[in-house]
Amino acid sequence: MCGIVGILGREPVAGHLLDALKRLEYRGYDSAGVATLEGGHLKRCRAEGKLQNLEARLAGEHLKGRIGIAHTRWATHGRPNETNAHPHATETVAVVHNGIIENFRELREELAAKGAKFKTDTDTEVVAHLVSEEMKQGRGPLEAVAAALPRLRGAFALAFLFDGEEDLLVGARKGPPLAVGYG
Repeated sequence: MCGIVGILGREPVAGHLLDALKRLEYRGYDSAGVATLEGGHLKRCRAEGKLQNLEARLAGEHLKGRIGIAHTRWATHGRPNETNAHPHATETVAVVHNGIIENFRELREELAAKGAKFKTDTDTEVVAHLVSEEMKQGRGPLEAVAAALPRLRGAFALAFLFDGEEDLLVGARKGPPLAVGYG
């Protein structure tokens, strides 16, 4: 069980993401992290352990992006450490995930054979590489997510950020709830 949140705002969202994670902290104590876009580029801040560790780290990071995603983790695949903390990212996409990708090992082998370099032991990183691979084939962000989702087996909720896309926050789910708010 994990907690995920995404915000697209008019001002820096890191503080709002942290506040949202505080409401979701009961869903995972192993690690937490945020990703924002700054100058059109992905920037992440992650920490092992309770949310207060991420809060301390964010105090020194000063993330200024007005779009972001965040995650609090209860480890299912991969040890609870900073490396395995979400958001996971490639050069083009960052993703947070609640649930389990049942076929992540076979997808990981396929993507590694195509040159993907994995840094974690999680099922979530496979999703980032799968969407990136679809984008390498010429698909835009929405089309890449749409092409990747049918390949994922399991139950999941996902939120994505894309390098260079400051007005695009993508959410998807199969099974677990994913709420969208506007205000």
